[in-house]
Amino acid sequence: TPPGYNQNKKKRYPVLYLQHGGGEKEHGWPEQGRTGLIMDNLIAEGLAEEFIIVMDNGTWARPRPAQRPQAPSEGQSRPQGGRRAPGMGLPSNWADGFMNTLINDIIPMVDSRYRTKADSKYRAMAGLSMGGMQTKAITLANPKTFSWVGLFSGGTISPEEVEKAEGFKKNNNLVFVSFGSREIENPRGGQNPGEIAEELKNYGMNSVFYVSPETAHEWQTWRRSLYQFAQLVFKKK
Repeated sequence: TPPGYNQNKKKRYPVLYLQHGGGEKEHGWPEQGRTGLIMDNLIAEGLAEEFIIVMDNGTWARPRPAQRPQAPSEGQSRPQGGRRAPGMGLPSNWADGFMNTLINDIIPMVDSRYRTKADSKYRAMAGLSMGGMQTKAITLANPKTFSWVGLFSGGTISPEEVEKAEGFKKNNNLVFVSFGSREIENPRGGQNPGEIAEELKNYGMNSVFYVSPETAHEWQTWRRSLYQFAQLVFKKK
């Protein structure tokens, strides 16, 4: 909670749901990400609005492929099953578990226990790496729940994806995408994320692209990303 939360019992606040990366948990942002220090300094300098930040455990792991069955000995039949999981891409429903927890459990709990502004105009979601991918999947699937989106080394959102998410463009106030400079200096194919962000801006959305200088897929990239994102979120366009 921001400074002064316990002094003014009548004031209500926007909420940012901030997610960690793969192999981490909810302690990543407050401990390695220095979230409290970043926000306290921004608020003290008058650069960011005051808002509540919620960090939960969104751990997801790819299901392990079934073990390859051993060849049957003489007189035995071959056991059924044992196929490897198809493909290396994420399954289409990979974020559904955490999405269900967030939408149906976490957000209602936070709105009931804290002095929040319980409206999509005052609700944001962001995350790093896997958390950014979760943010993308969840906000596109729930366009009337969040109005501010931040993807830190977690992919991009294209105009084509927005077209398929009915209501996303109308309800969204910001799509913020960031990467470390060393993450994107040698792309392995595909479109440059900055170009996609520019296409989204030309599509009529408030699209912001940030590159952290001289950093890779690491916490310094994500601390800087939060520092930039926090100065934009919950503010007028």
